[in-house]
Parts: sequence; C-alpha cells; structure tokens
Amino acid sequence: MSRKYFGTDGIRGRVGKGHMTPEAVMKLGWAVGRVLAAKSNRPVVIGKDTRISGYMFEAALEAGLSAAGVDIRILGPMPTPGIAYLTRTLRASAGIVISASHNPYYDNGLKFFSAMGTKLPDDIETEIEAMYESPMVTVDSAKLGKAERVTDAQGRYIEACKATIPIGSKFNGLRVVLDCAHGATYHIAPNVFAELGAEVIAVGNKPNGLNINEECGSTHPGTLAAAVLQNRADVGIAFDGDGDRVAMVDSKGQIIDGDEILYLITKSRIHAGVALKGVVGTLMSNMGLELAVRNLGLQFERTAVGDRYVLECLQEKGWTLGGESSGHLICLDRTTTGDGIVSALQVMAYLAETGQTLNQALIGMVKMPQQLVNVPLPVKTNPMNEPKVKAAVADVEKQLNGRGRVLLRPSGTEPLIRVMVEGEDEKQVCAFARQIADAVSESVAHAG
Repeated sequence: MSRKYFGTDGIRGRVGKGHMTPEAVMKLGWAVGRVLAAKSNRPVVIGKDTRISGYMFEAALEAGLSAAGVDIRILGPMPTPGIAYLTRTLRASAGIVISASHNPYYDNGLKFFSAMGTKLPDDIETEIEAMYESPMVTVDSAKLGKAERVTDAQGRYIEACKATIPIGSKFNGLRVVLDCAHGATYHIAPNVFAELGAEVIAVGNKPNGLNINEECGSTHPGTLAAAVLQNRADVGIAFDGDGDRVAMVDSKGQIIDGDEILYLITKSRIHAGVALKGVVGTLMSNMGLELAVRNLGLQFERTAVGDRYVLECLQEKGWTLGGESSGHLICLDRTTTGDGIVSALQVMAYLAETGQTLNQALIGMVKMPQQLVNVPLPVKTNPMNEPKVKAAVADVEKQLNGRGRVLLRPSGTEPLIRVMVEGEDEKQVCAFARQIADAVSESVAHAG
C-alpha cells in the first residue's frame, strides 16, 4: 500500500525539514489523536531517545494529542522496545517513539506502536495520513487531553528485560563492557546487567543530545572491541541509539554480528528443550547462518530487508525467532518487537548456563565471505534488467556452482544499487562482486 508519509518504519528525516518540523509533528500528533480517539478513550504513550530535538518534538506531539482530546503518558528517554512494552502494559491506545534509531543527532523520526506493542496496521496508518490532510480543529477546552509523566518507567522496563531469562540466571564472574551509543539504553542496560551479577563497564553512556551514535554503538563496533581488549572483558555488547539493535564482541575483540547472535539464540532455545520449526532471516543474512540453522534440523526462510518483513513472516508461519545481520533481532516468545537488551540477555543466559565462551558457543556456524559493493545511480534508471548485468550475474552464479549467492537490490534510502556476492573463497568473492558492479556501472553510464 502506497503511503505519503509513512515508510517501512514510521517517519524519518532531517530535523527542521519536511515532516520533521514542530508544526508538522504537532499536526501529526493531532491526526493520530483524532484517529485513535474515535476507537478508544485510552491515553497515548510518548517516549524518545537522547537526541536534542526530542525535547521539541515531545512538546509538539503533546500539544497535538491534547488538541485532539487525548491524554498523554510521557516516558522520557527510553529504548524503543521499552516504549512498545509500556504501551502494552499501561493499556495505552498507542505508543509513539521519537527517534531516528542509528542515524546522527541531526535526524529524527517517529515510530508508532499499536495497543499490543506491535507496529501499527497499514489501514490505521492510512487513516492517520488522511486525517493529517484535514484542517486541524481543537476540541472544546473542557475536553483537552492531559499529560502525565510516568515516573517508574525505567524500573518497569528493567524488570521486564530480566524476566525474559530464567529466574536463576546469574552473570556473576563475567566482566561485560556495554556500549550504549550515548542513546536510549544509557540508564537502562547497565542496571539490567549489574542487577544480574555482571561486572559492568559502561561506555557511550553520557549523552549530551549531540553525540548519539557518534563513533560508538552497534554501528561502530570497533569502539566496543577496543574497550573489551583494554578492560580484558569476557564479553562486549553494543546497542544502537534507540536500543532495538545489538552487536557483540568476544574476549579477543572479534565482532559478533546479528546473524551470529541469532544463531546463538536459536541454540539457546534448543538447549532449553524448546521445539522450534524454523528461523527467519533476510536476503542479506549470511549463507553461513542458513547452513548452520539447517544443520540444527530447522527450516530457514528469507524475507526482504526490514524488520517489518521479518515480523510478518514469523507471524505467518507461527515461528518465534528471526532477524537481520544488522542486529535487529526479534524473539516473539519474549517480546513483541526487536529488542537489543533482550537479545543480548538470551545469549548471556545461554553462556552462563553452559559455561561456554562466545567462541565456543559459535562452533557450528561458519560465516561465508561476503562482499558488498555500492554502485551510485547518477541517473534515474534500473540497470538490473540490462543484458550486460544479467550476463555478468549468470556467469558468476555458474562459477559459484551452488556454493554461494548473488544479490542485487536498489537501496531504499540512497540512489544506489547494492551488489552482494557470497562464496567460500574470499578473493574470488571480491573479484565476482567487482565484476558485477563494473557491469552495473557500465550500464548506468550507457543509460546516461
């Protein structure tokens, strides 16, 4: 369904531009309030990450919702999955997250959750867009919405995270470095892991409104790797700005990505005697994950890139585990959305239970060399169907002989074609990716 404002994960953009202005966000808050007020008289929950513009947009949303006659519950800085959880447990009609996830501070966005803590259905988003186009009318003064701050939001979510692992799980004796990306987990994650017995060394935990995701967090795991080695830690865990993604680092400074974490969570369920049928990844998931999951006797399904599609596939099949290489992982048997802290806890509990290190637990999964080349598109064209490109792809696939993959896809956010090749030989994979990328570039130049 084509929508004017909503993308696959809410609304996002540069602060002060497009739909990320105070006026637009206030109007959007009003539209959300009008649509939801017609269905329920329950309040709307608002939470945010730590970027400086969050103050401005929090106030704008509050004004818009109040004008629509809807009460508001303000959470303050809180991870996105925490806002989803509190939307559900506070019995709110919806939750709104002010965040641009792993983007720099000068971007911001809005994500929305239903009363059940899941993404808003498409039909509700369409209704909100239609209402947004209508003139803004304020309800009678006696019916204006009231705002109230939830003072125990942090403690509620910390307990919810801890409850996702067995009651007897303890991390005593483990030294853990946590990189909070100067984002929404800064005051949550250290408490969660410390209360479970770990010796916590926190970095990226001093947000100032401008440093969110800056050379830190899950999108810059090298910072975490250095901190793990410097502190001689057993494990490192990094979150992104809004806390729905996670990356890990072992004691030797090796980075463990989302594919590997998903494999470890899968092993943890099998170890606990949980009956699993399959696991969901995306087109970008490493082939090593697929082979490892199948070696565990499970099915493996791929979806388009995006947690929305992973979630849809899980719900359709009735499965519980899925995710992306980026570390956006979904454990539907524990929560309703991707949650970096919860995902990390599943791995840590498994390590504590088995007495294994991360390296030992990862035996059974070998990542295939993967090369990604981005080809700029200076002109509006689709070179993927050009004969020269198709021939290059066919030639590479023939040489891979079923022991690798080729994937071409347009970027959803930039004028690029992403060329990805996987295989068993790293040098060969790099050469194949370059061969296809050159064919794409030549087709683009010809079209121009």
